[in-house]
Amino acid sequence: MSVRVPMWLRRGASVAVLLLVIEYALLPQLAGARKALETLSDVEPTYLAVGLCLEAASLLAYAMLTRSVLAREGRPSLWTLARIDVTSLGVSHMLPGGAATASALRYRLLRSAGVGASEAVSAAAIQGAGSAVVLNVMLWIGLLVSIPTRGGNPIYGTAAAVGTLLIAAVFVGVALLTRGSERSIRIVRAAAGRLPGVSPGSAEELIRTLADRLRVLGKDKPLLIKATVWAAANWLLDAASLWVFLYAYGHATALDGLLIAYGLANVLAAIPITPGGLGIIEGVLVPTLVGFSTTRAIALLGVVTWRLANFWLPIPASALTYLSLRTGPLLHRRLPAQRPWTTPNTINDETINKETTA
Repeated sequence: MSVRVPMWLRRGASVAVLLLVIEYALLPQLAGARKALETLSDVEPTYLAVGLCLEAASLLAYAMLTRSVLAREGRPSLWTLARIDVTSLGVSHMLPGGAATASALRYRLLRSAGVGASEAVSAAAIQGAGSAVVLNVMLWIGLLVSIPTRGGNPIYGTAAAVGTLLIAAVFVGVALLTRGSERSIRIVRAAAGRLPGVSPGSAEELIRTLADRLRVLGKDKPLLIKATVWAAANWLLDAASLWVFLYAYGHATALDGLLIAYGLANVLAAIPITPGGLGIIEGVLVPTLVGFSTTRAIALLGVVTWRLANFWLPIPASALTYLSLRTGPLLHRRLPAQRPWTTPNTINDETINKETTA
């Protein structure tokens, strides 16, 4: 049976190839190309393999985070969740504003894997907010360790302020949903009623599910700790991969410098200007690492190598995982509509879980 290649995959692949050519034709100009080539000849292949393994472990930790925030009932297997996460990650790296397309595809894949509509959206919201809080905490730890000994930098204050506002917004949102859910529901219903194509009933169900999941996490301390640990593992393993790639070229980056450079780059990359923070992460990481005594050639090569594993490898991997899902466990399950808040008749479990003939 042939599988139709979706339009986003074909267009995304073209954009990815174009961005790959642009980025890696221009990046060598950030440092002396001759010096970078000399450093490249001294690379330790073993450390490159270790860096790749750490990156794979980071993706697995993210899948474990996904698993921890989903309700036990009807939860897909870890293998299915890992493939869904890799698929959505690759899509987010291919298109400008790709995070929206990736979120819609991830929602549809979770739904077709048996996860309820509101459950899929609420889990994604909890996962995204919690992961962002953990990243900002990591950045704050790096700043608190580094500033007393190394001094400050204006960009540190900007990133710390953005992170503080984000964390505050998350905690305010959690408080409103868990302690004032009925008021929040009335506000959401009123807003949904004024938006075309949005069902107030579906919006209310979504808010109630999100509030219920937050209450479960708040009461179940082991589950909350587990989710926090997996979120931290996802970021720390990714940062460790960057450290190993830098070390492969001969430089052991100080841990505080690594946390600050990594945290700054990823916090600023949250601004949806380029897919996956392309250009922003590299543009922040290289000079910040140089500021922490990394030579420009090593910083350039380490960051480029890390981005090959962190940004570019998930793109072809996402095509493979998507095809494996659509030719495997989700073969006979129709992908639902992209918007979970449309009219109730548009999306229902009976229709989505109904198996169709090949």
